[in-house]
Amino acid sequence: NNSLYLFLNTFMFILSFIFCSRLFHSHSTADPQFTEKYFPQIMDHFNFLSLINATFSQRYLITDQYWRKGSGPIFFYTGNEGDIWEFALNSGFITELAAKQGALVIFAEHRYYGKSLPFGKDSFSLPQISLLTVEQALADYAVMITELKQQLAASACPVIVFGGSYGGMLSVYMRLKYPNIVAGALAASAPILSTAGLGDSRQFFHDVTADFENCAPQCRDAVRNAFHQLKELAERQDYSVIQSKFALCKPPSSAQDIHQLNGLLRNAFTVIAMLDYPYSTHFMGSMPANPVKVACQTMLSGPDLLTNLRNTAGILYNSTGMLSCFDLYSLYVECADPTGCGLGFDSMAWDYQINLCYESNNLTDMFPPMSFTEADRDSYCAKRWSVMPRPDWLRIQFWGDALSAASNIIFSNGDLDPWANGGVRRSISPSLVAINITGGAHHLDLRGSNEADPESVLVARKTEADLIAKWNPLEPQH
Repeated sequence: NNSLYLFLNTFMFILSFIFCSRLFHSHSTADPQFTEKYFPQIMDHFNFLSLINATFSQRYLITDQYWRKGSGPIFFYTGNEGDIWEFALNSGFITELAAKQGALVIFAEHRYYGKSLPFGKDSFSLPQISLLTVEQALADYAVMITELKQQLAASACPVIVFGGSYGGMLSVYMRLKYPNIVAGALAASAPILSTAGLGDSRQFFHDVTADFENCAPQCRDAVRNAFHQLKELAERQDYSVIQSKFALCKPPSSAQDIHQLNGLLRNAFTVIAMLDYPYSTHFMGSMPANPVKVACQTMLSGPDLLTNLRNTAGILYNSTGMLSCFDLYSLYVECADPTGCGLGFDSMAWDYQINLCYESNNLTDMFPPMSFTEADRDSYCAKRWSVMPRPDWLRIQFWGDALSAASNIIFSNGDLDPWANGGVRRSISPSLVAINITGGAHHLDLRGSNEADPESVLVARKTEADLIAKWNPLEPQH
């Protein structure tokens, strides 16, 4: 039956992901053997009464394989929304740089993600989830860094924080909030402006569209026309045809089902654009090399646009080729982040934590009109989590675009990344440096070296390495 097929496909995908990840972990010369450890972390850093300094086990990965003890820096990855192993296995630049600069490397897992669950299986219930905030996560990292430095007799060693995407935002925030602990930050693909409500809500899906348009203008047109055909079928309630064309496990039966299908399809293009690396990857799913090009070839492979649209979505959802049908509500979960929350417990945490008012409109982008206004967000958050967002808080707490008083932060962005224009694209001062990577997708510069890397990312990594070396007063200057 369909449920069994879905289970088997999911199981095989997990097996293939584990195999590929461990294969990479075992055989990449750039990746050291991390030791997995747990740190007794305070549950609530800002309330001395509610939990009486209760702790939970926060996972981190550590290697001193390259460390020049006593003088080498500490490279600390500020973990983001997922299992910390996935970030460690896809951030080879950090360990490559550690080998050159004699650094200790630590990857810390974000509270409420992976295995770092303060309340175990009850972590995603109310009120337990209320301790999932950026401020608590930053305090976790500050406490962990401080105590591990003491344990490792590394008090003189400067700490450089690294992060990609939301992790890059956290790296920026660590430098802003704890400059006494953190000497500098590399923030790759960090959308600190758009997530703070600055900029145009239409920008993100416009930029997703631009990736496909730049590959081939007729690709953009084919996607837009395919969505139009789907809309016409839905208006006629030709649900059996829609089920057949998209190989759905169950026929849609309502406008909500069509909305869910549109979200699932839009999400596929979003992830493909983000992960448009020049080589195959196993990060946030399995992707072929140059997946935007592959997607456009698929969209233009014949006259049946709906079949082409289904097969393009299959690049993300059916990478194993073993899925017999698409289950609308298990492959994609609509949430408070229109760019996608993922699946499982991590998606619940992200849904609570991040809410973005991004929209597609079919005018500035190729997708169906799907809005998510501040009113929509307020209604969703109240209904789902019994909370009300504070739309101005990130700007107040973490400076927004008023960053001129900060120092020692690198903002890197690739021009293929739809998140790029939500971040800092121009240098603000000699120590607040923006690096723009031509032909770079989502935090490509954090990934390990690959023979398919464009020259632009090699130049970016060299610039980053030189700046980071200057932040270590114990590093010999050449």
